[in-house]
This record gives sequence, C-alpha cells and structure tokens, in this order.
Amino acid sequence: MVAKPEIVTPGVLTHIDPQSKLGHGLALSDNGVIAVASGFLSQEEGIWHVVNNNSTVNSLEVGDEIIGEVHGLQPKVAIIRILSVQKEGSEEKSLPAEQMFADITVTELCDRFMPSAGDAMRKRDIIRAMILTTEPIARATTKSHKSLGVLHAICTTCGYTLQASDKTVDFNVECPRCDYRGYRVLSSDFNNLNGLDIVKINREGTRWSAEAENMLGHDGARPYLSPVADHRRGWIHSAPKSGINSRSNRGQNRPRREMHDAKCTLCGDNTKVPFEPTMGKPIRCRDCLDKVKQGVADKEMLAKERNLLIKQKKEYEKNAPLRLFVGRLPRDALEEDLRNLFGKHGNVVDFHMPVDRETGNPRGFAFVTMSPKSSGEVAIEKLNGSEFGGRKIVVEASQKDERKRNSRRR
Repeated sequence: MVAKPEIVTPGVLTHIDPQSKLGHGLALSDNGVIAVASGFLSQEEGIWHVVNNNSTVNSLEVGDEIIGEVHGLQPKVAIIRILSVQKEGSEEKSLPAEQMFADITVTELCDRFMPSAGDAMRKRDIIRAMILTTEPIARATTKSHKSLGVLHAICTTCGYTLQASDKTVDFNVECPRCDYRGYRVLSSDFNNLNGLDIVKINREGTRWSAEAENMLGHDGARPYLSPVADHRRGWIHSAPKSGINSRSNRGQNRPRREMHDAKCTLCGDNTKVPFEPTMGKPIRCRDCLDKVKQGVADKEMLAKERNLLIKQKKEYEKNAPLRLFVGRLPRDALEEDLRNLFGKHGNVVDFHMPVDRETGNPRGFAFVTMSPKSSGEVAIEKLNGSEFGGRKIVVEASQKDERKRNSRRR
C-alpha cells in the first residue's frame, strides 16, 4: 500500500511506472499509466489498482440503532429523518430513499401516557432510536432502553440549547436563556444531563401532574410548529420578546378550564369533568376511562352503565325544553302579551320575535321555548288555531327541533 493514497479520476495521468503490473481502473497510454475509474491508487502483491472510495449503500435491519432528527410531528406520530445507522461499518454509508425516514408512534415514545408526539419531542431535536420494522415503512422506538431518546434539543421559544432540570415535576428540560420549560423523553446520553438520574426525571410509568396535564396535546390540539421551525433562522438567534416576557409559547398563561362536578356512570364515584355534563352521555372518572381505553373494563359494569344511560336519556328527552314556532301574529303583537299567553301552560324559558331590518317592525312570527317538553305539547294543543289580537295563530313544534328528532330516528 502507498503511504499517502493518491485520489484519481478518469483520464488522470499517474506516477506509476509503465512497466508495472496494472489491475482494475488503470490503462497504459502513450504518455504513461492513466486512470479510467475514480478512487485512490492502491498496490497489492505488486499489482496497482484503483479502489472505489464511495461507501456502499446501507440497509436498515430490525434492531439497528439510528441517530436522527425530528423532521415533522403529527398528532400521533413523530417523523424522524435518519442521519446515521449506529453499527460498525455503517456509520458513513448512505441509505436508500425509501429508508431515509422512520416513524415513532406515541405508544413507542416511552412507558408513559402520551396524548401527542409533540409532548415528548419537538422538531429539530436530535434523537437515538431503535428500528422495530422496515416493511412496509420503517418504524422505530425510543422506549426499549434508557440510552434511547433525545440527545440534543433546542428551546422552542428562543432557539437556545436546552439543559436537563429536575426543578419542576414533569418538566425535565429548561432554557438557560429564557424561562421556557418542557418535557422530552431524554436519553441517558443527553448532552446537558448535568449528572441527573435519567430514570428519575423521565418519570416513566407515572401519571402527569395537574400542571402538566393542562399543557398536554390532547387530541392533537397543539401548535407543533414552533417559532424556530424555519431552518433559515439558524440554530441560535436573539430571543423574541414573546419568549422573554411570557412563561413559554405553549399557553401557560391561558386560564384554567372550568371543572364541573359529576358522577361516574361506570362506577358511580364522584368526579370532575372539564365540560357541562349531559344526561344520557357517558361520564367516566380517570380510572374507569383508562380501563375502557385498555379494554379491561368489567362487562357487567358496562352493561349496567348502558342501561343507566338509556334511562337517563329517556328522562332527559321527557323533561327537555320544547321550541315552538308561533305564526300569523298581528303586526302590533307585544312580547309581554305572548309570554303571558304561553305562561299559562308552562314555564317560558326563551322568547324570540324577529323584526324587519329596515323598518324595525315585527315580522309576524316568533319562537317560544317552553320547559318541560310536556308543557310545550299542551300549548300546541290549546293554542294552535286560537285567536290572538284578532287573528288565528299557528302554534307548532319548531322545524329545527323536528329535524333533530327525524335525524335521531334515521
């Protein structure tokens, strides 16, 4: 072998003695030995060759560890652009186009409930992962070993390098320049681990704290594109005012959702939900919700819940308010007179009399909502065709309510 390999390309005149034995990639010309292939010169057993210096094409295999960059985030999937395959002899090899990307689903991020992929890693994070499948597409995981996970991350507010932190439960990274803090599924080789226990700060197998729960991307409701998503801004840039003056760009200053008291329709325990409970709709506490999602809920309890919901729905429909259409009203009809007329048959909970936009005069019809439903039905029976202000009025169920009932029947 020559001490310093000489790189050649086709047509280049080499220093090789024309009397030497020539092998692959070399040819004898009138001027001397020339290269007919690209590579570097090599001599083995007295024969000169041109050795190809291009790396061969790599191929992913199940179990390979890869280094990649988070290229994109979907509600349930992180898309990883593979930078390198971490096995001997493959680090510098290129990959075929169909294997340049791998998907990591939310169930393979870590041993913890992750509503969205953006709750464990963000765009441009550098990660280590292990290949699970290669067909029909490459899929990977970061939860099978503590060395898998995010190796390097930048602040989504100001673009500065993040460091590990255990100051706040469930928030294991923070920005030393602004006050951003968040969660990443960190590798034990994270570049700013600062001696912290990776198992402790990743908190795998535990529930989220109340503060973190309000910031999770439930149902994919998260703006995954951060202010530094555009690569043209560079890895480090001046912190924007929005990042300096606010807690973070993830909505920490938004008001807390109002919680409503309710009773679990599956186990009967008292609970709280972030929406107004509706009769006939399932309401489940956290434990029961987890059991249903995991498919381990007791069949007898589910059957009992179904019967309860049917009963509640019938009761709700029986007591639900009924919206009435009142037509053929005289032009001088007054709201007070109509309220008194319908109030004789039940409770009027809502009243609306449209007026002409140009003249401001009543348009000759109104909508009256009565509760419960039975009182509205009585009003239809007693008042439809009756005389009011010298005219026979029409009283019937609003077509909007009729369409709702018909759609339920279909």
